[in-house]
Amino acid sequence: MFVKALRVGLGQLIIAGDYLTRPRKKQRSAEQQAQVNAAAKELTLYQFHACPFCVKTRRTLHRLNVPVALKDAKNNPQDRQTLLEQGGKIKVPCLRIEENGQTTWMYDSKVIIDYLDQRFAAV
Repeated sequence: MFVKALRVGLGQLIIAGDYLTRPRKKQRSAEQQAQVNAAAKELTLYQFHACPFCVKTRRTLHRLNVPVALKDAKNNPQDRQTLLEQGGKIKVPCLRIEENGQTTWMYDSKVIIDYLDQRFAAV
């Protein structure tokens, strides 16, 4: 019971810290942002709201101004089942990338952040 309360409390601290220290969004021309928005429609982030690695990944999405669909793999049984069946394991964060008819499930926050920086930082 104590461990669960501690975990919930720490999760709320992480979320509050993220909110208070959130980076500025990248500014782009309307045309460039439209390109980013179109590319982001191919991406879905499966995450737990208070997971520190998920917070880190969401901060990168915010900084790069990439509007990605978020799926709650902790509290939404359907999202959790999709992550397990299609992704192969329940591990977050997980970025689902749909390109050219292919679906890639990318795990690990560092790998996801590197991918996002490489794909969207220059746009």
